[in-house]
Amino acid sequence: MIPETEKKSSADIKKFQEGALQEMLRYVHKNSPYYKTLFDSKNIKPDDVNSLEDLKNIPVTTKEQLQKRNDDFICVPKKKIIDYVTTSGTLGEPVTFALTENDLERLAYNEAISLACSGITEEDVIQLMTTMDRRFMAGLAYFLGTRKLGAGIIRVGSGVPELQWDSIQKFRPSYLITVPSFLLKLIEYAMHHNIDLNASGIKGAICIGEPIREQDFSLNALGNKITNHWKIKLFSTYASTEMSTAFNECEYHIGGHHHPELIIAEILDDNNEPVEQGTVGELVITTLGVEAMPLLRFKTGDMVQAYYEPCQCGRQTMRLGPVVGRKKQMIKYKGTTLYPPALFNVLNHFNEIDSYVFELFKNDIGTDEILLRIAATDPSEELLTDIRDHFRAKLRVNPKIEFCDLKEIEKVRNATASRKPRNIIDKRT
Repeated sequence: MIPETEKKSSADIKKFQEGALQEMLRYVHKNSPYYKTLFDSKNIKPDDVNSLEDLKNIPVTTKEQLQKRNDDFICVPKKKIIDYVTTSGTLGEPVTFALTENDLERLAYNEAISLACSGITEEDVIQLMTTMDRRFMAGLAYFLGTRKLGAGIIRVGSGVPELQWDSIQKFRPSYLITVPSFLLKLIEYAMHHNIDLNASGIKGAICIGEPIREQDFSLNALGNKITNHWKIKLFSTYASTEMSTAFNECEYHIGGHHHPELIIAEILDDNNEPVEQGTVGELVITTLGVEAMPLLRFKTGDMVQAYYEPCQCGRQTMRLGPVVGRKKQMIKYKGTTLYPPALFNVLNHFNEIDSYVFELFKNDIGTDEILLRIAATDPSEELLTDIRDHFRAKLRVNPKIEFCDLKEIEKVRNATASRKPRNIIDKRT
């Protein structure tokens, strides 16, 4: 199930996107209060933007603009809106997105071709281990996409290993959609209850919300921990509410495939100029085919590297490597540039760690400091030394570390109304 657009040459894909872009620009100029004001104030005419290269003449859209003028991005009357979703608010005030019937159909199509990219077919049954409530787009997208693909779906929701295993043993799903660290809890439960992991019928897992690969596409510590016990295939997926589009790995595991019929992707530097190929920059997206709240040159805040060589799977599209980190969460620590995923990956080597949280703050001279709070099964000076040595070996840094009570850490991690527990508490602003 590879869309024809994704098998075309890069020149043909570019030509297709430029036609779709012109339609999008005319649409937002006519229907979006925000973009109409922007275009008129900058004397931008949609027909003047004829190529992807011309996009640079349009100002970028930031999260702050989206937060402050949320309703001005809506392009349809209220009677056409049939669903509302809200971003998680990881880096600020949550944003509400309105969706029309056409938007939900686009969301279903996106997820169907994304799941198919990871090898799922109508013969498979998927166990959904994420919520569909609390105005969460991802759970809804997985459900709609699975239905459109024709596969079966078991809506278990998040958490509760006992219930998850009951469903696995009763309904025999072939794939799981889950946060990868939760697979460790399923493994632990199976070991304690004499469940044969590799006789479970699970072929693979679509891993959401956490990285499972290094920048060279090899499995990271978390990915290796999982597959050392459970012989299943792990597939990375990257998406966000703002872009209503996913980048899924295929069976070759060399990056998430771009769907050019749904989104235009730019990789830009700090000056909003394209980065050189082979270097990391910020992902900036323009949605195609979105009716209620299309976005033009939206800065996602995610730092990524793009790959352009054709893939053995038959797709000719650009691919995104693992997210290096969030631009706003970049840490300058004693001369080293760090992003949170690299910090998390160090801790994933330690089975003794039950939970953790990083606190970022400025010291008296205005430079970044890191405090790592850890809850451990058996806290000891030896474990502390091992963790410090691992940070020095992997990242050449030595953050402040202290042991804390598990309940205290979980209280800090879940202190906000966000759907996601926070592993980073940024006190620098």
